[in-house]
Amino acid sequence: MANNIHPKMDRASRAKQFMPFDALKGFREALAEKERALVPKKEFSQEWQAELDDKLRHIHKLDIVTAEYFQNGEYGQVTGEVSKIDIVGRVLKIAGMGIPFDDISDLHSGN
Repeated sequence: MANNIHPKMDRASRAKQFMPFDALKGFREALAEKERALVPKKEFSQEWQAELDDKLRHIHKLDIVTAEYFQNGEYGQVTGEVSKIDIVGRVLKIAGMGIPFDDISDLHSGN
């Protein structure tokens, strides 16, 4: 008769058997994303838009700026060095992040 004794498992391998199983990978993250409070994009007055345009005109490549912007249903902020100002494409690139001019809600220059 054959011996059906299995070799002993180390403690870590044995513990893995009892870890919770996540059948729907990413489901918890998707739920958290769904529960995130989205805000509508603010509409700014013509005076404020003119002020933002003026701030954009005074920003140059390599300036350190803080941009407040709207993206994916929420407002964010990034501070860094301006690497590109694309007037034709209307995009400001700060710290490797491209922000469309129309999504910028405020700018603060460190210079």
